[in-house]
Amino acid sequence: MAERILLVDDDVMLRETLGFNLRNAGYEVRTAADGVVALEEARVRTPDLVILDLMLPELDGLTVCRGLRLSSATVPILMLTARIGELDKIVGLESGADDYLTKPFSVGELLARIRALLRRARPRLPGDEIRSDDLVLNLVSRRASVGGRDLLLSPKEFSLLVELIRHRGAVLTRDLLLTRVWGYDFLGDGRTVDVHVRWLREKIEADPSNPRRIVTVRGIGYRFEG
Repeated sequence: MAERILLVDDDVMLRETLGFNLRNAGYEVRTAADGVVALEEARVRTPDLVILDLMLPELDGLTVCRGLRLSSATVPILMLTARIGELDKIVGLESGADDYLTKPFSVGELLARIRALLRRARPRLPGDEIRSDDLVLNLVSRRASVGGRDLLLSPKEFSLLVELIRHRGAVLTRDLLLTRVWGYDFLGDGRTVDVHVRWLREKIEADPSNPRRIVTVRGIGYRFEG
């Protein structure tokens, strides 16, 4: 079955061009021209990935992104924008986007990012659970819980937590985590890791302001203790 992509952009020409190329690449594509329609489309036909423009009528892309995250913590979201400021990228990631692509871009780069996001979101081959005290990660279903309470983790949050736990006790640099979790083709920097670590702490730490599981090693990166 073809993987389902929801393409959200108010530019008719861009929707038609990208839709054509995505279908030629083997994806099933649905489109939306504004944020309200996008959220309804995602509710009715759960997509495997969302391509989301930042500047939209009715509801802007950041609001739509947050809405998508409320209904699905795992669907990969690739945000498109004509803005190039670093702050815009950080805000987009903090709203729940998994990756960020600045216009103009090539179809080849878009397809590469889509493949990478879908690959990371797919369940892994059968394997064991990873545990650390009351924190449990299932690598098959990609579900996590702490103290018996289910956690809503994005694909990146889950992958980052797996990487940290698998190397518990070792200091992992931000660059290493970027490579292993986001991939060689990701153009972000270490602050992307910092943002996701902050989100994880809010979900798995008893006191996020005084973390005991994910510890900062100043000037280097992070270490998981447990």
